[in-house]
Amino acid sequence: MKKNSVRDALKRGEPQVGTWLSLSSPLAARFMAKAGFPWLTLDMEHSNCNWETASSIFAHVAEADCVPLIRVPSITHENAKRALDLGAFGIVFPMCNTVELAELAVSSCKYPPIGTRSVGGSVHALNFGTNAADYYRRANDEVLVVVQAEHIDAVDQIDRILSVPGVDAVFVGPNDLLASMGKTPQMETDDPQFVDALDKILRSAKSHGVAPGIHVADAQAAMRRMEQGWQFIAVSSELGFMNQAAGALLKDLGRSNQGQVARY
Repeated sequence: MKKNSVRDALKRGEPQVGTWLSLSSPLAARFMAKAGFPWLTLDMEHSNCNWETASSIFAHVAEADCVPLIRVPSITHENAKRALDLGAFGIVFPMCNTVELAELAVSSCKYPPIGTRSVGGSVHALNFGTNAADYYRRANDEVLVVVQAEHIDAVDQIDRILSVPGVDAVFVGPNDLLASMGKTPQMETDDPQFVDALDKILRSAKSHGVAPGIHVADAQAAMRRMEQGWQFIAVSSELGFMNQAAGALLKDLGRSNQGQVARY
């Protein structure tokens, strides 16, 4: 059975830089998986992707020896079960604002006796290069559990949330975190409340042995965050890369870009 190389690297304290998949396109995912990222996260919280398409995307990513992850729409047992049974190697859970939600996230990803994930399916075993029986025995040690700290309520409870056994990483969504503070959503800001919140999350993650993660806009921001100690870093998205390249080309041609550029 394949190892979850990203989970292993994060446990060793090594940074892992990936990106978001927001186009709901198996073909785009296949090309992105061949680009060399160690992981790709399919965003099903803010996209039109359905479960059948998600399964195809996970397969393309896994076959390229890249780790397929998913951000589910919300923290529920059903979402986790569907995502993992269809072949995701791990889950990013949005808006994890309480210790109870963190416990639900972990429980829904783990088979008994650790958690409450039900036994079934076979697609997951295909992506891990094994059979179903072997997958059932070893999946608890390979599935990556990531909770998002993207609300001021999560920041206030961060020590309790990250003390939940089985949480592997915490991921900051800057836009939603700023919005929850009543501020303008953006990827970067020197706002003192935002900076203090990031510092608190980073310190808590390090103290609990949880990999700290954050979404950034570009390579320069990713390098700066890695220097600060962040490990699980998402740079933009495949849509963001496309818009950025198209906008740069139009600028070079002396044309104004009148299109709608993705926030990330």
